[in-house]
Amino acid sequence: MRKNILYVTLLAPSFLFLPACGVDKVTNGAMAEAAAVSDEDHDGHDEENSDGSHEEANADEHVELSAEEAAASGIVIAQAERGDVSVPLDLPAEIRFDADRVARVSSKVEGIVSRMYVGEGDSVKAGSALALLTSRELSGLKADYLSALSAERLSKADLDREEKLWEQKITSDADVQSARAEYAAAKATRQATENRLHAVGVSDRLLSALGETEDGAFGEAIVTTPISGRVIQRNISLGETVSTDADPLFVVVDDSVVWADIAVYKEDLSKVDSGMKVDLLRDGGGVLASGTVWTVLPVINETSRTATARVIVENSQHQMKPGQFVTARLSTDATRSVVRVTSDAIVLVEDYPSIFVPTDDGFEPRRVEVGASALGFTEIRSGLLEGERFVSKGAFTLKAQLEKDAFGDGHAH
Repeated sequence: MRKNILYVTLLAPSFLFLPACGVDKVTNGAMAEAAAVSDEDHDGHDEENSDGSHEEANADEHVELSAEEAAASGIVIAQAERGDVSVPLDLPAEIRFDADRVARVSSKVEGIVSRMYVGEGDSVKAGSALALLTSRELSGLKADYLSALSAERLSKADLDREEKLWEQKITSDADVQSARAEYAAAKATRQATENRLHAVGVSDRLLSALGETEDGAFGEAIVTTPISGRVIQRNISLGETVSTDADPLFVVVDDSVVWADIAVYKEDLSKVDSGMKVDLLRDGGGVLASGTVWTVLPVINETSRTATARVIVENSQHQMKPGQFVTARLSTDATRSVVRVTSDAIVLVEDYPSIFVPTDDGFEPRRVEVGASALGFTEIRSGLLEGERFVSKGAFTLKAQLEKDAFGDGHAH
């Protein structure tokens, strides 16, 4: 169904045309020429396709305005021109955790989970407790240490006594040497048991307080996190028996800084280097974050046949989620000559990028494929040819009128 709204005459004296570098006024004497050109453009547009092709966003819709309304609306027509645009390099990228900010927390002793302090999603500080284990193994190690410490102290007292007796010529040299050997053995045993406790996370402060520890707490082992962050995995439950060779009990991550790993194809490797500026784009094209290439790993993945360029990205607002796929747009020095239009001329019509073009009886939207944008211009990859006329100013006005008419609020003809 053809929807007529308001007739736009391209022939009013006040109507403006923008050529490649300027704006032409359309006089009354140019009316026939403008209409003829519009007819020619329109006829050619309908027959072309993706290689410079034209596809009307909806061939049954157009906007008609009077000359006075067009002038009052500030609608301006320009000619599509060629110009140089920078050629960014768009490559796929995946957000990943910074490996230096991931802690896989395991138990250093066998035991039974007796208390849980955190769950998945909880924020934790470095050194804070995650769980409490009851461990017979730890209890035994502590008992061995205390026994060895007591034996060391006794052997040291025996040695001191034998040395005093030897000075008084009361004991023999053999007795002194024997006492010294016993003390050395006792000291070595104590050091060995102390080292075993250090290996399972018992600090010197806790060792010094062992003698005052209540029997019920003797076998308690506290599982702590070495980093601040959030718990993303908890793999244990109350009452569960854990061992030292099991999967991590907890995984804690700090995602305030993340990696963006860019997949660089072999043919693009020469274009990518450390220090290059990178914009990370979400699906809709908006910039999530910016950074620079930190390094290009010197390895080609055998499966994907790509190398990895890594960007270290600040993520304090937690907008980027590890596992998320984004587009990495790398700034390059390359330029190319393309057909381009003013960026304001492009509007979404039925969710497709479109521009308005003049016809013999008004304006109609035409779908276009867009490319790079810079300095107020956007590349047109298909849908508009060099020299063709388009609405450079007032596209949003025409779109609003088109939508108004679609809901039956426009002018009827």
